[in-house]
Amino acid sequence: MEDLPEALLTEILNRITRTSDLNSLALVSNQLYKIEGNQRGAIRVGSGLCTATKALTSLCARFPNLRKLEIDYSGWIPGHGKQLDNKGLLVFSSHCSSLIDLTLSFCSCIDDSGLGCLANCKKLVSLRLNSTPQITSIGLFSVVVGCTSLSALHLIGCEKINSVEWLEYLGRDGSLEELVVENCKGINHHDILKFGPGWMKLQKFEFERKRGKYDSLIAVGGKVYDSSYDAHSIDIYDFCCESLKDLRLAHIKTWPDVGLRVVLGKCKALEKLCLEYVHALNDNDMIALSRSCSNLKSISLWLNLQLYSSDVGYCETRTSFTDNSLYALALNCRMLQIIDLSFTGCSRDWPSEIGFTQEGFLVLIQSCPIRVLVLNNANFFDDEGMKALASSPHLETLELILCHAVTDAGMRFIAHSPCLSNLALRMCHNVTDVGVAELGRVHKLESLVIEYCGEISLEAAQGVAKSVHYSKDCSDALMKTIGLGAY
Repeated sequence: MEDLPEALLTEILNRITRTSDLNSLALVSNQLYKIEGNQRGAIRVGSGLCTATKALTSLCARFPNLRKLEIDYSGWIPGHGKQLDNKGLLVFSSHCSSLIDLTLSFCSCIDDSGLGCLANCKKLVSLRLNSTPQITSIGLFSVVVGCTSLSALHLIGCEKINSVEWLEYLGRDGSLEELVVENCKGINHHDILKFGPGWMKLQKFEFERKRGKYDSLIAVGGKVYDSSYDAHSIDIYDFCCESLKDLRLAHIKTWPDVGLRVVLGKCKALEKLCLEYVHALNDNDMIALSRSCSNLKSISLWLNLQLYSSDVGYCETRTSFTDNSLYALALNCRMLQIIDLSFTGCSRDWPSEIGFTQEGFLVLIQSCPIRVLVLNNANFFDDEGMKALASSPHLETLELILCHAVTDAGMRFIAHSPCLSNLALRMCHNVTDVGVAELGRVHKLESLVIEYCGEISLEAAQGVAKSVHYSKDCSDALMKTIGLGAY
């Protein structure tokens, strides 16, 4: 192998993707060791990292062209040894001149002085801080001033970051394309509006308020929201976000102030929308969004019960949106392909608690080329809905969770859907082995997932699809049901 040209060895190594294989090959010869080290662009280190300055310097010399570095101490305990500290981070920032992507997760020994060393990384494009308890706004400000190429910033569980001078600075600079803020106690959704001109270039934005363990299960907080209030009739926020393509808002309370809800009417390029338990939204918000976002391809709505004033003068307990929102989406968002609807705290005995009806839902389904559909606790959806879905010419993936009104008859209908290849049933207790047998007769499914469906046996599920996952354990299905899982 020593006789092979270096260009050929480099090409061989480029085709190997597994880190363990690359490490093994590097032990074969000094030539391979050198070539592999020069071309390695990404490494991930954690509890096993030797924090001595000499060892870190050697590591950087081993990978001189390192572009992506992830330091992750999740699951760390004192017995694992010392964590990387400020001096160690200084070594990386000083020696890795090509570094463009850095992630620090659960790094409890790095504070503002260490983070400030990243100002040396002039090529840094992406920074992710995940549960870094010692870092404050001071350290973050140093980074955003020094790293002029920064275009992606993720802040997750950063308890001590509170003031937003760093955000205002980034907004004035206008270079940030991706901003994610999750579970940061000192940052609220009104602060984010201070991003100002930065909204113009932003393409991805996620904001999730820090919440309690069972926050998503709290049905009604005692406040009554105006079902007719139009947050977009008087625009008090002078900013534009026409480049935004991916938007996620979770667990925020928009009442009595407008806050981030005005963003919904400004995103002309939006393709993906996720709203998880956002308080006080109403049909006017969705109508404003639909009129602006003709390119919308994916929508995820996780809704819980809230109190709304009605037109006839009394309060009703229901989820945020009604059929008027579905009609607006059907009319204006004809590129919609992915729909995920989840309803938390709604009783199967009270269909009126969900603002949507099956009629309105099917109007949306029949107006758009839906490929992926997830319904969680949709008490309005039954076998007639399944019959309508069966004629959908684009539907490829269907996931039903706690859809009690769907029975074996619904399975018989959906078995003849022209493109359906992936089906998941979770806690659908009125589907039995008979319904699964209907699916098996058609022999079309690529994958079938059955989780905690009490009337379906493993024997009935076997052979129905090329890939079958079966579980009697309700834990995975329950995680999705209460909003802790992800599709």
